[in-house]
Formats: sequence, structure tokens, C-alpha cells
Amino acid sequence: MFGKKKQQPQIDKEQLELIENAQKRIKQKKRLYAHFVLFLIGCVLLIVANTVLGIGKDFTIAGINWFVYAILIWLFLFIYHLFNVFITHKFMGKAWEQKQLEKLVAKQQARIDTLKEGLKKEEELQAKSEVFDEMNTPKPNLKTTKNSQLTIIVAAAENNAIGKGNQLIWHLGDDLKRFKALTSGHHIIMGRKTFESFPKPLPNRTHVVITRQTDYKVPLGVIVVNSLEDAIDASRGDKQPFIIGGGEIYKQALPIADKIELTRVHESFEADAFFPEIDPKVWKETHNTFHQKDANHDYEFSFITYERM
Repeated sequence: MFGKKKQQPQIDKEQLELIENAQKRIKQKKRLYAHFVLFLIGCVLLIVANTVLGIGKDFTIAGINWFVYAILIWLFLFIYHLFNVFITHKFMGKAWEQKQLEKLVAKQQARIDTLKEGLKKEEELQAKSEVFDEMNTPKPNLKTTKNSQLTIIVAAAENNAIGKGNQLIWHLGDDLKRFKALTSGHHIIMGRKTFESFPKPLPNRTHVVITRQTDYKVPLGVIVVNSLEDAIDASRGDKQPFIIGGGEIYKQALPIADKIELTRVHESFEADAFFPEIDPKVWKETHNTFHQKDANHDYEFSFITYERM
């Protein structure tokens, strides 16, 4: 008696719309059925009126009784009614379909707008986070960012001479064979002048050329970078990239290299390019093979391997 007022059940607007359209559809079909019954009865009456009662018995058009034309016209009207019910006016009608389409488009647009707003906020937060990280995280050096064994390969005289006029001072066949055997299949990092000393790119090696020139032209497959850091990054897929010269590149690479493959030519030469001094406190000699001079080699030399301690 004093309880809460009983709530009346609510019908969803879309469900109500479906019910109303269904009711309208039933009425359409009932009218069509009534039209069909009336058409059959009318046809019978027209035939009886002409043949039994003699109404318009003598009236013909092109030799055909008038009631035939009347029946055909009525049949056309019935077919037109049938077409309207099942073709022109579908179950929910064109207007209803258009209305539902507009609703769907509006809902999708609202979802898109919501997603865009969320993405915009996420991008702003990410940008702020990246700026914060960049400002508060110390920049890593080359030594900590590389994940491969960076190896220097060089042929140097007793006075550390490595070249003159952008050319080798000596020709040692075994040294060239060793260079090819060690570097084949790897990235070789070099300065522009060293690259230009080659008649053409060396086979079976990926050349990474360091130059300050922004429009430096190279053959297909040669990688051009602007710094040693970029060269190491370009070689990150290689477990053992090689630094092959020249003097300035060796100087930059020595503090961060893991290994040195040195051909020490036991002679001193005049030169304009030199290899830096190898500090025995930093580098440990792990291999040394001596070669005497012979018919194919004008100088004594040694293959020496150093590894960072």
C-alpha cells in the first residue's frame, strides 16, 4: 500500500520503431491480399455480366470482348500493387533504412572523434615523456651502445707509418690475403680518402664510408654516413665490423675498439698518415706470427693480434 510506485516497463525507441514498422508491413500485406480476392471476384463478375447477363455482349475491341481488357487493366493494377509492397516498400522502408544509416554513420564518427582525442592526448604525453627522458638521461657513448666486436685492421711500420699520398707504401702479398680472409663477409668502415684509394669496391664486403660531404656519390650498395657513430650503427647487424682506415678514423676508433689485427712491417718509412701508439696498459698481445722477407716480400713483418684488457 505504501510501497514504491511500480515502474512502468519502458520500450526502447528502436524496438518501438521496429514494432510500428512491422505493424505497418502487416497492413500492407492485408491490403494486398484483399486486393487479390477482390480482383478474383471482380473477374468472375465481369465474365458473368458479359456472358450470362449479356451486358456489353456486342461491344468488342479489335474482335476481343471488352471484359478481357478490363481484366487485363485490373491485373496490371494488382501487379503494380504487388511490386510496391515487395519491391518498392521493403520491410522497413527506404526512409527507415536511410535513417538507420545516418544513425550508424553518426555513431562511427563519434567513435572516431573519441579515438582521435585519445590518440592526441597519448601523443602529447609520449612527447613530454620523450623530452623528459632526453633531458634527464645521459647520452650513451659508442662503447656502451655497440653490441658487436669492433676490430681495427691495419698494416703499420715500426714508426707507425701507414701510407703516403693516399697509397700504401709497401706491397705484401700475404698481408693482402690476410686482410681479405678476415674482412670477407663483414662491414668495413673507412674514411672517404681510403675508399677513393680503391679502384672499385672490394667484393663480398659491405662498405661504410664516413664523409662530411652531403652529396657524396657512391656505387650501389655502399653506405655513406657522416660520423663513426653512424658507421657503427649502420654495421649493427654485423658481429665483427672492421675499421680499415685512414689515420683519423683509426684515431677515433682506437678508444672504443675491442680488437686490433696489426701487420707490423719491420722497417721505418716516410709517410703522411700514421697509426696511433698502442698503449700496452690498455692492449694485450694475444697472437704474434713472424714472416721473414722473401722473393715475394721485400720486408720482414709480423701478424699481431691485440685485445682490450
